[in-house]
Amino acid sequence: MKLWSLMGNSQKLDGGAMFGNAPRAMWSKWVESDEHNRIDLACRALLASPLGGKTVLFESGIGAFFEPKLRERYGVVEDRHVLLESLDAAGFKPEDIDVVVLSHLHFDHAGGLLAPWEEGQPPRLVFPNASYVVGREHWQRAIEPHPRDRASFIPELPGLLEATGRLELVDGEFSDTLGKAVRFHYSDGHTPGLMLAEIIGPERVDGQDMGGLVFCADLIPGRPWVHVPITMGYDRNAELLIDEKKRFLADMLERNVHLFFTHDPGCALAQVTRDERGRYRTEHEVAELHARTLAA
Repeated sequence: MKLWSLMGNSQKLDGGAMFGNAPRAMWSKWVESDEHNRIDLACRALLASPLGGKTVLFESGIGAFFEPKLRERYGVVEDRHVLLESLDAAGFKPEDIDVVVLSHLHFDHAGGLLAPWEEGQPPRLVFPNASYVVGREHWQRAIEPHPRDRASFIPELPGLLEATGRLELVDGEFSDTLGKAVRFHYSDGHTPGLMLAEIIGPERVDGQDMGGLVFCADLIPGRPWVHVPITMGYDRNAELLIDEKKRFLADMLERNVHLFFTHDPGCALAQVTRDERGRYRTEHEVAELHARTLAA
């Protein structure tokens, strides 16, 4: 199996919103902001092939489905579908994707499933042969969103996914589509039923799977959020998320599971460590993956 990190469309979002109640004096040490207080964010996907005999895409980024006015409002930088360009550069076509795993259906993680915006054209999916794996609890949130996060969803997307006949809703550790190759962890602090996909590692010690990789999604968007108290203003329940993150990081550290970041513009993969004060940190940071083996 080989792994590729695939850049999608990038965003610029308000730094204060991205760091919750952390003051600018703190977060400005970690990232730079522009004159509008916005910071650069990636929307990075992970491609694994062959994984369980399939070519699997973990998330799709924000894509280019927004009309121009909304693209500007949400800080989307490019007007073309960057993920499809990255996929092509890795040697794959949209029809090569067998499975898309979605941590959740917020537009910055699922918008890349859709073709670029064209005036007068309805939304349409770009991966014609893919099966789609989504957490069952989060699916219910997406089809019946709360007023607080209704704007984070694409109203037409659930219907499009159902219409393929290839949608699997998951509520356990494993899916029928991917079998034992991928284990799912769940989190509710950012959004109900956020699904964190762990590609199972090559070793098994004392009954535990070791040395894998986990797609951190919005539980840990990038390196600064590895620091346990740091949350986003977009999180549904910051205190719950902090508790979930502590348990999650302790587990990943114990089993040497590497962290894959979707929103960190400078880092795709890192190993989690803990310093003498007990604070979680990252080391062995990797900017991009290109046909990298899991054990490398």
